[in-house]
Amino acid sequence: MHTNALIHEKSPYLKQHAHNPVNWLPWSEAAFEAARQQDKPIFLSAGYSTCHWCHVMAHESFENDRVAEILNREFIPIKLDREERPDVDRIYMLYVQAVTGSGGWPLSVWLTPDLKPFYGGTYFPPDSRYGRPGFPDILERLAMAWKKDRGRVNEMTGNVLEQLQEYTTAVRVTDTPTRAPLDAAFSQFRRVFDRKWGGFGNAPKFPRPAALNFLARYHAMENNAEALEMTVETLRAMSAGGMHDHLGGGFHRYSVDERWFVPHFEKMLYDQAQLAVSYLEAHQATGEASFAATTRDILAYLERDLTSPEGGFYSAEDADSPDPENPAHSGEGAFYIWKEAEIEGILGPEDARRFCRAFGVQKDGNVDHDPQGEFIGRNILFAATEDAGSDALTEARRKFFEAREKRPRPHLDRKILTAWNGLAISAFAKGYAVLGDARYLSAARKAADFLLSTMYDDASGNLLRRFCDGEAAISGFLDDYAFLAQALLDLFEVTGSPDYLKRAVSLARIGFSKFADPDGGGFFSTAAGAGDLLLRLKDDYDGAEPSGNSVAIDVLLRLAHITGDEAFARQAEAALEWFGPKLRTQPTASPQALCALYRWLSIPEQIIVRAGSLTPDVDAFVRDLRSKFLPFTMVVPLTDVATTDLAAVAPFLSGLGRTGRMTLYHCKNLACDLPQVID
Repeated sequence: MHTNALIHEKSPYLKQHAHNPVNWLPWSEAAFEAARQQDKPIFLSAGYSTCHWCHVMAHESFENDRVAEILNREFIPIKLDREERPDVDRIYMLYVQAVTGSGGWPLSVWLTPDLKPFYGGTYFPPDSRYGRPGFPDILERLAMAWKKDRGRVNEMTGNVLEQLQEYTTAVRVTDTPTRAPLDAAFSQFRRVFDRKWGGFGNAPKFPRPAALNFLARYHAMENNAEALEMTVETLRAMSAGGMHDHLGGGFHRYSVDERWFVPHFEKMLYDQAQLAVSYLEAHQATGEASFAATTRDILAYLERDLTSPEGGFYSAEDADSPDPENPAHSGEGAFYIWKEAEIEGILGPEDARRFCRAFGVQKDGNVDHDPQGEFIGRNILFAATEDAGSDALTEARRKFFEAREKRPRPHLDRKILTAWNGLAISAFAKGYAVLGDARYLSAARKAADFLLSTMYDDASGNLLRRFCDGEAAISGFLDDYAFLAQALLDLFEVTGSPDYLKRAVSLARIGFSKFADPDGGGFFSTAAGAGDLLLRLKDDYDGAEPSGNSVAIDVLLRLAHITGDEAFARQAEAALEWFGPKLRTQPTASPQALCALYRWLSIPEQIIVRAGSLTPDVDAFVRDLRSKFLPFTMVVPLTDVATTDLAAVAPFLSGLGRTGRMTLYHCKNLACDLPQVID
């Protein structure tokens, strides 16, 4: 068996390639020096451990001795886990999107020894197909160009790098934030809303919770029924479709069709965390119990399958797993799809008939479009009737789930990423705030304590991004700082614990300064001084994950409203002004930033419950206040001890006294109405 340098890495993705015949090196100065010394171009392959097409290209090409021979002879091959180093991945993905018009993973880019890209794409087939050259042919042609036409290669890198630098450093005319982008975004989402199946646009369909966050807030602030309708219809359709795991909970990555039926089966932590909040907010806005049930379903999946012994949350589960009927073959969705006869064998004839009717199971399989042949004769479970979620099928679902647990499981990526954990902590904290399950608060606290004790240094304010196999490493990026600060603010609002607020203030005051643009507003995704980056980018696209800028702006505004520190508000306003032209011209690209804009335009409102201690009756009283969807109202329980500890960081809150058992304060813009004594 071949073994290369990746055997020493912690990343599950890199370790998946440690026994390729390709002489992979990790992204490192040693690899760059090898390229310089040997005068060879770099072949950079970026992906992640649960990426289906990464697996395909690995099997077809990187496990192939002929391909490995060319790569090892002509190039310095580098493997990159894009979840560990999103900063590197973003630069070269931007390049590939610019030159090809599309992107995705695996990302394949050829670089000069000084890291300038000159050719790139995504997945390359192992042989020539449909008039397109295969991967070995491309490798030989690029190797020849490097040797025989170096001037042309250098010209290509210079042109592209100049365009990228112009794109990232262009001076923007700042805009004073107005509400115009909010109405424009609503109109644009309205135009592309799929009124038959929910969601936006055509297949493939991605969940994109940031868009739902904006529409829910547009409904709440404008009393716009259509905005809420688009949100809840999308959430209902997703929950009923095959993208939802009806047995084990949680959601798959996206739907390849327009009706949320056939999923791409990987499960990502960031999807679960954001969707749990989206369903929770829909429950608050509508009062529908089904939305709360879906939130519980997601959080139960996270607790059961993605929680580490330390309390952090793992990154993802793979789309692929060994086929139960042919363990030597690994197929996409093999863990989740079923033949009708299997169901009858598990449940018996009568229960199987009811189960199959409820979940759309057919004798010959229910997937019509199956180009890869993965689903022939098999079924994807979806809610075909209302019985799918009924109590009558609870026992059948339990039996079926237990049978599925005996199948070979998909690969679990055990990386713990700070940013994604921040999103999960927020989901559990909000789940407790609205649903009152103490387990959710315990899970949120345990994960936060793990990150703060393992990934964060109080003295320096430095935060690390990744924990894996006992090692915490990689300096944090803007999204790590912003998402964790947001999570700590959510925990503060739920518990009133001053320590969470103090840590959030520190992350924003010291941490955000590492990324601030001294010549304009907003934040770079990376800190200054990284020697292995061609560019510093300001990420402003809210896609599968919200951008670090969108969340950082919202965090700054929340902190300004809590602490009274105008420096936070000024920094947030400067960022909104810098992104103003983008929000005005492309509002649907940044729906999470629009949520922050809404907060900036709104009068800050606080509901403070002063109590001697957080007794069950106080918790119940506070939870009732949170039952409605009030996106820009802070509801915080504060004890006598907490108010004393808040004096230095939030003097406004610390000055609120208590009379009787509880005292209720309703405040706007740091000024309160007469307190209401509750005995």
